[in-house]
Amino acid sequence: MRKFFKLFITSFLGFALLITGIPLAGATAASGIKDLVIDVNVPQVTREVKDNSIQLNALNVYEDGHFKLASENLIWKSSNKNVAAVKDGEVTLSGHNGKTFISVSDGSFTDRIAIQFKGDQGEILVEKEKGSRYDLIGQAIDKMRMEEKVGQMLMPDFRTWKGKNVTEMNDEIAELVKKYHLGGVILFRENTVTAAQTTKLVSAYQESAEKYGLLISVDQEGGIVTRLQFGTDFPGNMALGASRSEELAEKVGKAIGEELNAVGINMNFGPVLDVNNNPDNPVIGVRSFAEDPELVAKMGNAYIKGLHETGTAATAKHFPGHGDTATDSHLGLPEVPHDIDRLKKVELYPFQQAMDAGIDAVMSAHVTFPKIDSTKAISKKDGTEIAIPGTLSHKVLTGLMREEMGFKGVIVTDAMNMQAIADHFGPVDAAVRAVKAGTDIVLMPVGLESVANGLYDAVNSGDISIERIDQSVERILTLKLNRGIVKAEVEKSLDEKIANAEEVARSAEHLQVEKEAAAKSITLVKNSGVLPLKAEGDEKIVVVGSSASVITAEVKKHHPNVTVIDTAAPLSAANLAIANTAKYIIVGTNTSTVSGRLPSANLMKLANQVIDQTDAAVIGVGLRNPYDIMAYPNVDAYLTQYGTKDVSFEAAVNTIFGVNKPTAKLPVTIFNQDGSVLYGFDHGLGF
Repeated sequence: MRKFFKLFITSFLGFALLITGIPLAGATAASGIKDLVIDVNVPQVTREVKDNSIQLNALNVYEDGHFKLASENLIWKSSNKNVAAVKDGEVTLSGHNGKTFISVSDGSFTDRIAIQFKGDQGEILVEKEKGSRYDLIGQAIDKMRMEEKVGQMLMPDFRTWKGKNVTEMNDEIAELVKKYHLGGVILFRENTVTAAQTTKLVSAYQESAEKYGLLISVDQEGGIVTRLQFGTDFPGNMALGASRSEELAEKVGKAIGEELNAVGINMNFGPVLDVNNNPDNPVIGVRSFAEDPELVAKMGNAYIKGLHETGTAATAKHFPGHGDTATDSHLGLPEVPHDIDRLKKVELYPFQQAMDAGIDAVMSAHVTFPKIDSTKAISKKDGTEIAIPGTLSHKVLTGLMREEMGFKGVIVTDAMNMQAIADHFGPVDAAVRAVKAGTDIVLMPVGLESVANGLYDAVNSGDISIERIDQSVERILTLKLNRGIVKAEVEKSLDEKIANAEEVARSAEHLQVEKEAAAKSITLVKNSGVLPLKAEGDEKIVVVGSSASVITAEVKKHHPNVTVIDTAAPLSAANLAIANTAKYIIVGTNTSTVSGRLPSANLMKLANQVIDQTDAAVIGVGLRNPYDIMAYPNVDAYLTQYGTKDVSFEAAVNTIFGVNKPTAKLPVTIFNQDGSVLYGFDHGLGF
């Protein structure tokens, strides 16, 4: 059983002569290096305790204000080994009460920090040293040029280059990283083909950065938003919400973090904390944990905890909530009409819980919230008056998130190339508005050169104050120090990085977590005595509908007499005749839109056709959104799997045959076509 201790980080005025940045007697500082500092002594830095250990990093501080991870000639010592030992900066507490000073020296400079263990009180006290020496972030900002500061706030994508997917670094991209002093980049599926290739690409990005480590980000949510082509395909958030298991959510978050960390990706744009209380939502859906704010918050914080255990930065999205929308912000400008009291109870609740738990970053939504900000702008698309979306709203980002909810971390925009922004605001105007509103990172600016120059012009003209830019840079550098995203004096060899990445990706342990998540997510919604299926050898099973061939392959593992009718349209007379020879029919349905799940849709006509026109027992499987049964409520049995990864098909068919015992509960309400409740939140059958 794991013991958890409270970590308190305080300032401590130590013996100045022993800890100053003055070189040790007879020692000579390396060229340009003016000090050696333990990162946790920096006022803005915090560090989690994991299994009674704390990782400290030694930083070489340079005359020009930048800093790097030190690694050569370091000597770490503990003044009281009965309390804690230290090796390569990793402090391991023994469990004995007491206090120790952890020191590091490189032969030229030395630094120390005090750690006190109070096991009987469940506390670990980390006492920071004081003094201007430790204002690394302030000193770095003071010595950065304005263009360098703006660069820290830009995070473009290089998905393709001259029509080809970017899977390896080229000179042109490396030059852009340097020219615009970029603070980060975002990767997509086009960039992440294999573990070895991705590790090499990420390492090349870091090498191209001049002074400060890059935030290398990705949308690795799990489920339908999975960017790593080589990674473990974990079921998504709604599957985890159905399991009701915070332990499982933490395991998935940790496994995702381990796979990202292994290839050098240090920031995940996840989890989604939108409350999916609108079944008609075309963009969130199964990316949300649930329709219930408390369940979203619990599962989200568990997932975040798992990511943090690996040192991966987590990002809650899409603030202040994209769940109750019926428009996709990739395509248009959605609106959430609720007042602040309702938003606090529902949409904002999971975000507040994540902020209180120490989330690194929050991504804003390109959604309008007229009851929070009724400010209007003139659309550049058609000249009409439109509401300002959250991403560009000072009242949303600064007034609500910063001042009212107390968030001190990094704010990042959703992609600035999405049509909710791109259609109505020019690329430069949108970026300037976002920064003035309070964002720290402009994600995927449309036209890197023009946006960078536009921000320079805004600062030079006084439209954006340099103090406003400094606030963002401080938050970004704080995040980087907290997560160890710092360029190293000596990097691990590329071969060593690749070997580790290939070992971690799709490891046996991660595949086991994937199987467990899928098995615990399958929700048995309806069962008229059909399941578990006990088909005799000569009894035929027919599989129709979405992913029929995939389902058939899984069914054949349990029963040999299977026929697949691989069509999504209503069955022809010939195919209907084949269906009529079946004892059981399994129909897969996969919908993501309102129109797709209407009874008039071809796939739903097919489902109702086999229900109404055959004597077989019909088992429906909702492959993605759980709402499909709305269109064919008379089915004999229905279960939902929340995603189309191979492991979810396996788990669903295992459930049909009773190999997997269903324990999951619906994380959303399923309504009838008339709006009445068909199956309520928390409904779920077993056998």
